[in-house]
Amino acid sequence: MFRRVILALITLALLCGPAAAAEKFIVASDCTWPPMEMLDANKQPEGFSTDYLRAMGKAAGFEVEVRNIAWDGIFGGVATGQYDIVASSVTITPEREKQFDFSAPYYEVVQAVVLPAGKSIKTLADLKGKKVGGQIGTTGIFVMRKANVNVDIKEYDDVGLAIQDLVGGRLDAVICDDPVAMYYVNKKPDTAGKLNISFKADEKEYYGFTVRKGRKDLVEKLNKGIAAVKASGEDRKIAEKWLGKSN
Repeated sequence: MFRRVILALITLALLCGPAAAAEKFIVASDCTWPPMEMLDANKQPEGFSTDYLRAMGKAAGFEVEVRNIAWDGIFGGVATGQYDIVASSVTITPEREKQFDFSAPYYEVVQAVVLPAGKSIKTLADLKGKKVGGQIGTTGIFVMRKANVNVDIKEYDDVGLAIQDLVGGRLDAVICDDPVAMYYVNKKPDTAGKLNISFKADEKEYYGFTVRKGRKDLVEKLNKGIAAVKASGEDRKIAEKWLGKSN
């Protein structure tokens, strides 16, 4: 009888005790890529990627702590285990897949060329002899170089600085991912109406969440979360919040 009472008390304690804490992952995000990754008024990370990750975690049973980490140190940090995940609009490329593991794709983009309002181009070749800016180490810069057009490429730590130079007349164009281009052209108060997207590349790119090579367990958790967010339609709600309604 005494043994039964003890077992009952142990069972009750387990039932009434706190639930096991969800697994938490440290996420590195370069918050200079609005509206995908940016800082709020209190200098805390926000944007499409942050909301998407939190929705994934809720669906798949994990939590995330998002930290603002500069782009030039973000991959080294995940490679050495300082961070579990890079969530920074990282395009999945064969070169990067040699060094890191990726989740399933979660967002499709193309490269867009931003010009001053009233200016236009039909191809990248029309930028010959022009000054073209972009964020260092991004696929926009890679695409511009691959096009083999005689342009003066200016690389910036922050795409926002390139946009400032474009508005100020110190650049002729900026190349970046199309959701970022749309943000500066249509939504950011100090640039909306001053710029336009004149050209989009045909080649599609796909964002993936980046993890250290060999973290198959983490990739599986991320893929479970991505599948759940897409199945529920939550991804469309997040996109509408940050990017507006699609046409």
